[in-house]
Amino acid sequence: MFCNQCEQTAKGIGCNIAGVCGKNEEVADLQDLLIHAMQGLSLFAQEGRKVGVVDEATDLFTYEAIFSTLTNVDFDPDRFVTLIKRAVELREAMKAKVAAAGGKTDFTEAPAVLVPAGSLAELADQGKALNLIESLDSDVNIRSLKQTLLYGLKGIAAYADHAAILGKTDPAIAAFCYEALAVMLVPGLTVGQCVPVAMKAGEINLRAMELLDAGNTGTYGHPVPTSVPLGHRKNKCVLITGHDLHDLELLLKQTEGKGIDVYTHGEMLPCHGYPELNKYPHFYGHFGTAWQNQHKEFPNFPGPILFTTNCIQKPKDEYKDRIFTNGLVGWPGVKHIADKDYSAVVAMALAMPGFTDEVDNGSVMVGFARNAVLGVADKVIEAVKSKAIRHFFLVGGCDGAKPGRDYFTKFVEQVPNDCMVLTLACGKFRFFDKNLGDIGGIPRLLDVGQCNDAYSAIQIAVALSKAFDCGVNDLPLSMVLSWYEQKAVAILLTLLYLGIKDIRLGPSLPAFISPTVLQFLVDTFGIKPVDTPEADLKAILG
Repeated sequence: MFCNQCEQTAKGIGCNIAGVCGKNEEVADLQDLLIHAMQGLSLFAQEGRKVGVVDEATDLFTYEAIFSTLTNVDFDPDRFVTLIKRAVELREAMKAKVAAAGGKTDFTEAPAVLVPAGSLAELADQGKALNLIESLDSDVNIRSLKQTLLYGLKGIAAYADHAAILGKTDPAIAAFCYEALAVMLVPGLTVGQCVPVAMKAGEINLRAMELLDAGNTGTYGHPVPTSVPLGHRKNKCVLITGHDLHDLELLLKQTEGKGIDVYTHGEMLPCHGYPELNKYPHFYGHFGTAWQNQHKEFPNFPGPILFTTNCIQKPKDEYKDRIFTNGLVGWPGVKHIADKDYSAVVAMALAMPGFTDEVDNGSVMVGFARNAVLGVADKVIEAVKSKAIRHFFLVGGCDGAKPGRDYFTKFVEQVPNDCMVLTLACGKFRFFDKNLGDIGGIPRLLDVGQCNDAYSAIQIAVALSKAFDCGVNDLPLSMVLSWYEQKAVAILLTLLYLGIKDIRLGPSLPAFISPTVLQFLVDTFGIKPVDTPEADLKAILG
């Protein structure tokens, strides 16, 4: 295996024995084979669009299949066998439809004629033989750009899948998925040919986040500032972690009136700000910080745990017997719920002790998405004009366990009192409980939401730029971002597509970015690695 798609990749180069995330070689090889199979499907699906053949079920499968290969989603080899075979079945069905419509079907590329092996072990061998990353291109810079596109595509697929669950789709997103997968098969491309496709990935990801935002707010209302307890109360309990609001809603409905409190973990924290979720009285509080502390936190939670999406590493055996997974998430030997029936979770919650005392650990505020912030835009604008607010910092992104992430805590702690901090995604758990006070009644620390709520942060920046009649890059706004996995890559591509410059990225730069490509990003967009909090604050504020 070889995998360098996440920030924690071994020695900052790549995992080639086993993934730092817990992914073994067999799973890694099956994931590579699935991407290969999806490239075959993409050739026919792309041709299909030329002759009017569009199949929504195939589009939805495409999101799910690509999403399943994102870091920390699915570790179950048996489920990849099913996905690989389904990809080839859909490829052949699409091929027949395209042929009937008079389209091109005589593709000779390897993924277009892939015949999956019969056994799991043989499929893994097929994946290993691909040497997927090296095969992208012999030129290190083209390979680097194709990897950037591939990893950004995985992030796009995640957001598109979440949006589709809430009934929000756009065929243009699937069309780009096919385009991107097919481009990776083209030999002899130049940097000048690859860069526009990567920028288009940023554009498409913006659309995917817009759809997900519309699905979330249209279904559950726009987030409002909400105080969330960090302690617990005496009662039976369930912990839910991941990202999917629909899964949370179903859990709340199925535990209603059962004497069970529902607690969030990780990126589920912002869900407390949605009115249609917060209306449930048993939706109580937040337990734990982010995924990197799960092995310390989960054994201390006296109830079952429901995993809905990625960002959780392979669980330890000590709490594996009370974990349930949903959607694409899976590990061998862990109970998977395929039908959204959480009765087994409810039964376990009632059988376990739950919290037997009440503890007050304070609270945090969530719900400062674009509607909430723009609702006090007049106060914000006046505060900037009067110099009460000197600068805005967007400090957020992914979290992880690798050393160096304390940079973000130290950075926020040293932000001057006349500056505001907006944050989003699980990176906020480095400092989310800091009391930074307020400026004119506006909290200095504003939690915008989940990683996909980068869409809200972008809308806030655009609205402020219009109010001040300037470009976003001319605002007193700096972005200091942490990254871990592929959704962060997709968001970064979106920011670059929008022309946002001078982003600081850390705690380390992606291993798949070649020196030449990095220099291009520095020259074109002013991207720079984080230094020390002191040095970066001095450089930004002068």
